[in-house]
Amino acid sequence: MNSVSNPYSYWFNQQMYNMYQYPFWFNPQIYSMHQSQFWSNIGACSQHFNIQRKDYGPDPFVVNIEDASIQNKTFRTVLWTGENLQITLMSIEPGDDIGLEVHQEGDQFIRIKSGQGLVQMGDSKDNLDFQRAVYDDSAILIPAGKWHNITNVGTQPLKLYAIYGPPEHPYNTIHQTKADSEADEKVDEKVDENY
Repeated sequence: MNSVSNPYSYWFNQQMYNMYQYPFWFNPQIYSMHQSQFWSNIGACSQHFNIQRKDYGPDPFVVNIEDASIQNKTFRTVLWTGENLQITLMSIEPGDDIGLEVHQEGDQFIRIKSGQGLVQMGDSKDNLDFQRAVYDDSAILIPAGKWHNITNVGTQPLKLYAIYGPPEHPYNTIHQTKADSEADEKVDEKVDENY
C-alpha cells in the first residue's frame, strides 16, 4: 500500500548524507587523529599563511591561491612550475596592462582575484575583436594562438593568477615591475636571434 501511494518512497526513507557534517575534502585517515589536533592544525595553516616569493615546483604543493594572489605585490611571480603546467601570480597597476602576447603552444587560464579590467583577444595583434569587462572572480580562458591583453581599468591593483600549459616562463621567474618583464623579453629575443 505504501508503494502505491508513493512509488518513490525509498527516496524519503534513505538516510541522506549531511554535507555540513564533514568538510568536502574529508579524508578518514587524516581525520582519525585526535579531532582537536586535526582542527587546530587546519586553523594554524590558514591563520598563519604567508607565501614566500619562489617557485615551489615541481614538488607537490598546496596553497591557498586566493591569499597568495592578494599578497603578491610583484608584476609577475612564478609560483609553481612543473613539466606540463605553470602557475603565476600577477599584480597589474591601475592604467597598466599585461602586455599584448600570444601563446602558440598551449591554452591559458586566468582568474581575477580583485580589481577591474578589460580583456581583449583576437586572431592577430591588429584585430582584437573579443572584448569583455572582468572583475573579482572572473575566469578568462585563452585558446592557444589567440593574441590577448588585460588592462587594469580600475583604481586599485588588478590581482590575478594565471595557469599555463605548458610552462611559459623560466623556472623561478620574478618580475618586480612590467619594465623588468619587458627587459627579460628583449634578452630572450636576442638569444633567439643568435641561434
